[in-house]
Amino acid sequence: MSTIGLVSLGCAKNLVNSEQMLYLLQEAGFEIVPTPDDCDVAIVNTCGFIEAAKTEAIDEILRLGELKSEGRVGKIIVAGCLSQRYRDEMLSEFPEVDVIVGVGSFAEIAEAAEAALAGERRVFAGDVERASDDLPRVVTTPSAWAYLKIADGCDNRCAFCVIPSIRGGYRSRAMESVIEEARDLTESGVRELILIAQDTTRYGLDLYGERRLPALLRELEKLPNLRWLRLHYLYPDEIDETLLDTIAESDKILRYFDVPIQHISNTILKTMRRRGTAEQVRGLIARLRARFPDGVIRTSLIAGLPGEGEREFEELCDFLREAKLERAGVFVYSPEEGTAAAEMERPDADVASRRAELAVDIQSRVMDDFNARRVGTEVDALVEDYDEETAEYLARTYAESPDVDGTIRVRAEGLAIGEFITIRIIAAEDGIVTAIPV
Repeated sequence: MSTIGLVSLGCAKNLVNSEQMLYLLQEAGFEIVPTPDDCDVAIVNTCGFIEAAKTEAIDEILRLGELKSEGRVGKIIVAGCLSQRYRDEMLSEFPEVDVIVGVGSFAEIAEAAEAALAGERRVFAGDVERASDDLPRVVTTPSAWAYLKIADGCDNRCAFCVIPSIRGGYRSRAMESVIEEARDLTESGVRELILIAQDTTRYGLDLYGERRLPALLRELEKLPNLRWLRLHYLYPDEIDETLLDTIAESDKILRYFDVPIQHISNTILKTMRRRGTAEQVRGLIARLRARFPDGVIRTSLIAGLPGEGEREFEELCDFLREAKLERAGVFVYSPEEGTAAAEMERPDADVASRRAELAVDIQSRVMDDFNARRVGTEVDALVEDYDEETAEYLARTYAESPDVDGTIRVRAEGLAIGEFITIRIIAAEDGIVTAIPV
């Protein structure tokens, strides 16, 4: 039995594809090992979205190449977005790589592994519009939570983004398929489902001629074993009253709003082909605050976009100070070949990096204030792990999404990983939030 190790890079959506590949490889008779460092076939499922992600993927490929030269790795397969984007160059640029698998060929991963073991150098580049999201998975996240991908691809065509050219157009999964997978996950012990897509608010438009996210949520919350439903990637101009009503009426959908806005300058939003205006974004935040006073809003922002001068950047900083969003990720603009923005004039890299650091500093103070206000409050939390070094449990509340928002340290004994408890937050200092069970 040949051994296979897989490392998954990039976003949660890519992780789901990695989990699907693991299932197919197991079904084909391969033995899955925890890491790709000592195995017959090492697979890297890559991200190719921005320069930092490409660098991370290339570093991993080169690292595995060194292990291959030492005889610790037999064959190397590179899959995912980077291989899709540069499939014509990968084999020639990286002689240590044996097989390339594009995003349209995840379902062919077992055949790709057999080809690599047979000594073939091949490129598997199927149609990116082909759906692969109905494949079974080997869930690799902690047992109490899992991602649930409801669509793939994107139709938004933002000027800075390569996702549509890599992943294809927006393709919703059939509602019945999503519900069936969710039922299987919750019956296996998953208590929190995190809905993901490039744009979850667009769900159903291509299949049913209308947005069906509220209808999907109402069906999912009927699952008896489900405790939490968390929504990611809500496009700001598509959050309507029907969706907000659905959230307000549910005791399972978390008041956690992941709304990527990228910038607040109308000039930049228009140049970047983002729908909506700064006024609409501010109006949405006001609506969310009024309707969900205890809600948490997360966003993503890009510093150094084409057209961003000091005035536009200061507008972004003022927005962070005024909106006081509880969570925000700030990224440095990465000009990507093949996008319209890459040909536009922009701040140089040093200026963009400095601006991102300034925005992060402002946001850090906002988050410190938010954490300080939480001291003394009681809230439900999911126990996720145990830190033997500090003898503390790690937990998350509705306000912390996994992998992006950190955890809360719980001082207690005898808790079970995966259980829900009520905690009282007793301290918040230097970004570390501490609690005790009630």
